[in-house]
Amino acid sequence: AAEVYPYQIAFNALPHIDVFLEDGSTKEEEKMVRETQKILDKKIKVSATTVRVPVFVGHSESVNIQTKEKLDAVKARELLESAPGIKVIDEPDENKYPTPILSAGSDECYVGRIRNDNSVKNGLNIWVVADNLRKGASLNAVQLAELAVKENLAGN
Repeated sequence: AAEVYPYQIAFNALPHIDVFLEDGSTKEEEKMVRETQKILDKKIKVSATTVRVPVFVGHSESVNIQTKEKLDAVKARELLESAPGIKVIDEPDENKYPTPILSAGSDECYVGRIRNDNSVKNGLNIWVVADNLRKGASLNAVQLAELAVKENLAGN
């Protein structure tokens, strides 16, 4: 029998993607830190635990944010609702929040569970899901190519 994972993957969650590094983190977690800093700001502090979960499609993230200035959940929700490519589904009283199945086949990033994080000053918690086969791969390549053409950055 071929073994791909060190533990059963069906009906399980493994906090281990890629190889472990000397400091106890994994290569995938270090990649998340580097890519976030590259995209947003080299000085941003990022901590990640990547978890392999047996779903057909989708990446999911529980994101904890601490801002310099006060940004409460209401204002964050308003900002996210007006951002292109983001769909907010955040009605906890009705058990409405995004899931990987909901994101399958969609180009949008879905955000929900937007709430204040009272464990730190100016903290927020949000839940984000996206179809990694569309948003994380092919759509991003198309959007980058379109931007290059629009900005006259594409070669002849």
